[in-house]
Amino acid sequence: MDSATQVSPANLRRRCRFHAQEQLYDESGTDPFGWATYSLSDPRDLREVRYVGQTASPRRRFLQHLNHAQLWLPDELPWWVKAPKLRPLYTWIRALYVDGQRLPVMIVNTWHATMVQARDAERARIFYCLAEGFSLLNVESEILKQQIPLI
Repeated sequence: MDSATQVSPANLRRRCRFHAQEQLYDESGTDPFGWATYSLSDPRDLREVRYVGQTASPRRRFLQHLNHAQLWLPDELPWWVKAPKLRPLYTWIRALYVDGQRLPVMIVNTWHATMVQARDAERARIFYCLAEGFSLLNVESEILKQQIPLI
């Protein structure tokens, strides 16, 4: 990762904090309260959802995603990700960064009063994205893809 080796980890973390503040959009149309469902997309095509999640703190979660990709490390398999099933998400974030130092965009889709409601909405959004043909990086996407009803 040639471009990452020129940037110190501290500067990259600072850039990620600024990015998480500037590139987090709330399209829910409601007051932020409770649990949010969100998507991560390539900044070149926001409609092409790559990941769906839910959280009580979108900015903090966005920063976790960015920081966990450890963009300052050499370009290699993300060995530090303890669960191999999570590696595709961080490999994608690292690939975005290598390609013009891009970072994903987070879009809050909806807010829910409870975590259970948010989890149900997350699952419904994953179903929707899979039905639309998006290449999701969610761990659950392979399991849920088999459950999409055929019309």
